[in-house]
Amino acid sequence: MNSQEKEITYTNSNSYSTLNTISQETKTIWFVCHGMGYLSRYFLRYFKKLNPEENYIIAPQAPSKFYIQPKMHVGANWLTRDDTKAGMQNILNYFDAILEAENIPEDVNLIVFGYSQGVSVAMRYLAKRQLQCSQLVLHSGGIPKELNSKDFDFLSEDTQVKMIYGTEDEYLDEDRITKETERAESLFGNRLTVLPFEGKHVVNVDFINELVN
Repeated sequence: MNSQEKEITYTNSNSYSTLNTISQETKTIWFVCHGMGYLSRYFLRYFKKLNPEENYIIAPQAPSKFYIQPKMHVGANWLTRDDTKAGMQNILNYFDAILEAENIPEDVNLIVFGYSQGVSVAMRYLAKRQLQCSQLVLHSGGIPKELNSKDFDFLSEDTQVKMIYGTEDEYLDEDRITKETERAESLFGNRLTVLPFEGKHVVNVDFINELVN
């Protein structure tokens, strides 16, 4: 058997979802990356209680869709351990295209929000593109191993980093919580605020609403 794995480049397209509209009243724009098994249009429901006049939410769509048992509803996945580098490059280009299309005003606050698997793509994008934001929110997800504190030296001193997780998260134990917290502290120092809550691996809507209050 003489198999070969080859690589090509081609033009692709992908959707993304938004909530509310940008206007002169807009104070905060959110760039929110969903977790595994979500679709962007459904992920937006966690942000619907935010003031619609002051908040505009952009939710990219993970590219790899699949059926989820037992009801066979459709979910999506950002990356796997196979060919991660090439997959992330595609996501970088996709995020670039979204931000170019949205033409975000410079005089509003930008919150970059990652939930679960979305944490890794949000952090990689921020580091690779040196994107300034007022807040970076790491909700119930792991920090990519290759990132270090120098990758985030570009961030403004005013940038706040929030690490949120449920104390009963079924994907976390005490050792993992300790290691992820130490990693976050090593990357962000005194910018970091750790916000545990009583709960499982779920999106904490209360914290979302408090981020802009």
